[in-house]
Amino acid sequence: MRTYDGSAGDVDYGTISPLYASYRRPDERIAHVIAEALGGARTVLNVGAGTGSYESAAHTITAVEPSLAMRAQRPAELATAIDAVAEGLPFAEGQFDAAMTLFSVHQWSDVEAGLREMRRVTRGPVAILTCDPARVRDFWLYEYAPDVLDTEARRYPPLDQLTAALGGSTTIQSVPIPLDCTDGFNEAYYGRPEMLLDPAARQACSAWSFLDDRARQDFDTSLRRALGFGTWDEAFGHLRGRPSYNGSLVLLRATP
Repeated sequence: MRTYDGSAGDVDYGTISPLYASYRRPDERIAHVIAEALGGARTVLNVGAGTGSYESAAHTITAVEPSLAMRAQRPAELATAIDAVAEGLPFAEGQFDAAMTLFSVHQWSDVEAGLREMRRVTRGPVAILTCDPARVRDFWLYEYAPDVLDTEARRYPPLDQLTAALGGSTTIQSVPIPLDCTDGFNEAYYGRPEMLLDPAARQACSAWSFLDDRARQDFDTSLRRALGFGTWDEAFGHLRGRPSYNGSLVLLRATP
C-alpha cells in the first residue's frame, strides 16, 4: 500500500523528508565497504535508492525509489530514479551485474518478495546495508528512548530471513561506524549525544516518526538532564573518544 507521496513502506517520506539529505550524507568509510561488496560490477541496481547516497560514478546506476519526495532530493548529477517498488521490479532477469539496497529493507511491505526480485534481476552480488535487530537494543539510546529502538528491532528483518530469501552463498560483516560519521542514523551519534537533541537530526531517522510529540519531548528532557548533570558521561563518556563503534550495522553480501 503506497502513500500519497508514493512511499511504499510503513513511513511516509513525504512528511519526514524535508531535511533528510542534510543529515543523511554518505560517509566515505561506509562507502568503501559497499564498493568492496559490489566488486567490479559495471551495472548496479539500487533499490530504495532515496536521495542517492552511496551511488558511485564508478558504476552505471539504475535507481528505484517509490517516494516522490525522496526522488526530488536526488542531486542533478545522479540518474533519475524510477518510480517502482522492490516487490515488483520492472527489469529483465539477470539484467544487472550487481544490486544494492541500503537502509531500506526494513521499509518494504514484503521483504522476502523484494529480495527475490533483486536476485531475479541480478547476475552477481546483492549487497544489503542494514541493522541486526538482535543488536539494536545494545546501544545507549535504549536507556533514554526504548520505544525508538524497540521500533527499530521490530522493523529490521532478522538476518537469517534475508539470507534465506536471497539463497546462494552469503557473508555478513559488521560495519564499523566512525566517530565523525556523516550519515546520521541513530548509532552514528554514539559519541555525540547532543546531536540527538536536534529534532531535524532525529527526523532523518524514520523510527522516531513512530513516537508522538509527548514521547519525543520526554526523551529530549531526560537526555538534556543527563548531559547537564553529567550522568550520561559517567556511563558513556568513554564513547566520545572512541574512533569507531561496532554496533548493529552490518553489510550482507549474497552471490548466486
